[in-house]
This record gives sequence, structure tokens and C-alpha cells, in this order.
Amino acid sequence: MDAHSSEQWVGANPMKHFALGRMKAGVMNKTEADYDAHLELLRAAGEVQWYRFEGVKLRLADNTFYTPDFAVMAADGVMEMHEVKGFWTDDARVKIKVAADQYPFRFIAFRPRPKSKGGGWDREDFGP
Repeated sequence: MDAHSSEQWVGANPMKHFALGRMKAGVMNKTEADYDAHLELLRAAGEVQWYRFEGVKLRLADNTFYTPDFAVMAADGVMEMHEVKGFWTDDARVKIKVAADQYPFRFIAFRPRPKSKGGGWDREDFGP
């Protein structure tokens, strides 16, 4: 299965992936905190110029918004919206696809790869 396949994002028992509730706005969960540390390494290496957790809120429709986990300015100056997911809900997947159609940013989702498979992050690109 390749990194762009949506099948890898779906588990046999999706309910085991849900937390008991959402984090308060501006508060990172463990996966987001791990990704924040990864972005800091990329920034120190010059691959990322700037990033901010929940730094952008995008309007998709009346009363419908999408807040990417991280707004990131890549080394080439292109703005990217990074979503960090352990598990995708249908609503989250629809929102990132709609946002990718409406806004001139790169939309990329990252999922932690198990340490038993080498660790790191699997990437899925959205939009053109």
C-alpha cells in the first residue's frame, strides 16, 4: 500500500482511535506535540522558515470553518497547511479536501508511522 492510499488511514476498529473528548483550542495532543518537535527540527535544518500551531482558520462555507493543525511556511516560501492525524473521520477528510479546492495553499496530512516500521511520518497530499 503506498503513502497516498486512504486505506492505511482506516483501522479495523475505528472507535479505539477516538479520545474521550477534544482538546481545548490551542492545546496540542501527544501526536501534535510530537509533530511540533519534528517541525522544529526541520526549522533548525532550514527546511521550514516558520510554523504555528492552529495559526490559521479557514472559512469553507457559512458557519463552517477548518483550522489546520499547523500553518507552515516551507523553505521555498510556499504556505502549507499540515494536518496531523492518528485516525481520519469522514468530516475531517471532507473539510481538508474542500479547503484544498478553495485555497491556494499546499494541504498535507501526516500520520505517525509505528516505531516497529521505522518511525517517522507518512504523508498524504490533497489538492492539485
